[in-house]
Amino acid sequence: MKARVVVTLKTGVLDPQGKAIEGALASLGVPGVASVRQGKVFDIDLAAADRAGAEAALKQACEKLLANTVVENYRIEIL
Repeated sequence: MKARVVVTLKTGVLDPQGKAIEGALASLGVPGVASVRQGKVFDIDLAAADRAGAEAALKQACEKLLANTVVENYRIEIL
């Protein structure tokens, strides 16, 4: 089973990397960029028997390692 986990900063948390990317895009002449928020994407292959088991395993992985839940949100997508 294949899954994707997307981790992003919570609203209101400062994103210095996003600001740096935003500035770089402006200096490269990319038009229309109002703001940038940066995040992480994990593509994961699971040996899970069912969707519920896969989601439970991924939730545990996010809570323990992949996301800092104090400042980050995560979204799990089973592909």
